[in-house]
Amino acid sequence: MKILFDRPTLYGQGEKYVVTEGGVITYIGGARPEGTFDRVISGKNRIMLPGLYNTHTHAAMTLFRGYGEELPLDRWLNEKIFPAEERLTDERVYIASQLACAEMIANGVISCSDMYFFCDNTVRAIGESGMKANISRSIVSFDPKADPEKDQRVIEAQKLYENYHNSCGGRIKIDMAIHAEYTNQAHFCRYLADWAKERDTLIHIHLSETSKEHDECVARHGMTPAEWFCECGVFDVPALAAHCVYLTDSDISLLAEKGVSAAHNPASNLKLGSGVMRLPAMLGAGVNVTLGTDGTASNNTLDILKEMYLAAVLHKGVERRADIVGADAVIRMATENGAKAQRRDNCGQLREGFAADIILISTDDVNMIPMYDPAYAVVYAASSKNVALTMCAGEVLYENGEYTKLDIEKIKRDMRSCCENYFRD
Repeated sequence: MKILFDRPTLYGQGEKYVVTEGGVITYIGGARPEGTFDRVISGKNRIMLPGLYNTHTHAAMTLFRGYGEELPLDRWLNEKIFPAEERLTDERVYIASQLACAEMIANGVISCSDMYFFCDNTVRAIGESGMKANISRSIVSFDPKADPEKDQRVIEAQKLYENYHNSCGGRIKIDMAIHAEYTNQAHFCRYLADWAKERDTLIHIHLSETSKEHDECVARHGMTPAEWFCECGVFDVPALAAHCVYLTDSDISLLAEKGVSAAHNPASNLKLGSGVMRLPAMLGAGVNVTLGTDGTASNNTLDILKEMYLAAVLHKGVERRADIVGADAVIRMATENGAKAQRRDNCGQLREGFAADIILISTDDVNMIPMYDPAYAVVYAASSKNVALTMCAGEVLYENGEYTKLDIEKIKRDMRSCCENYFRD
């Protein structure tokens, strides 16, 4: 389908005409292009941005939204989440992932990096939604004598890659996931790093999320979690590290040197009382920093616009400098930096020849009037309710409150039924 966007305000470019066709942006310019179009979409009172990236989440944890609240991470995991996850099934993960897709699409998210279990069902849900995603099966290993080649989790992760990598026309990519240092053995990490290196695929990890995790790793190994992962070869392949709250100066330099992307999850880290990433130091060192929500059990939303606002204002207060993290930097974190972290070439920017992953933000809503500067309006004033359109790979997935591919009423009914029975079985 050939679509003309009629003069929206492009972030960083002003009012333009934009044409998309075959999943690609084919024209951006000040003059109305010649020819006929299947659709013309008005850009009046609209800001156009690249689609947003959620680079760290656990989609099916929508099942646990509002469950296990106001606990620190270690108690939250061991007393609430791990026992609840024992009751996961294929169908529950599918339904919960469908709801997560609907929430992300309505919030302008066109791609996520998801680490969880029963991943075939997450692939199914995201494939049906029209979104993009990097999906990985979370791996833990506690037995120092266990053989990774015979481990069921590893086998599932490898089959996931074989069955789905670059499926759905390339929208779905499969990564390898190592849950964390404190949940894994070194020989497993080395095996997985070698496996990923042979296939040139990405590894997704949790890194230095809490002071307890960080300090206990130093006590165990005489190394920080970042140094330990590097020693295991994990940073010799493209890696995406979530949280990164307690990195030392040398850790930050190591991530920059190795090209490791870092997913900033400000809402989750604050809500669990974990702390605050040293974002200005990370950006200053040249680390590719992105934005993530984490799962809805610890957030409780999948709203990257909220994370953008938090990332912009939180560090101003911590550093007592109003200019420490600017709106432009935060928008890059949510768009082109996310595309880079997922290794999606020609994505994350509004440029001719790039993927037609586009969102429109309404400036006609009361919280967006007046609009003097698009970047400031998006980061400091906008919320998910202002998302008027979400397009992924040239296909409109959401427009003016309506989904084009999802039966949202059925998804909501199924999810309510699933949650009503979750703790009764």
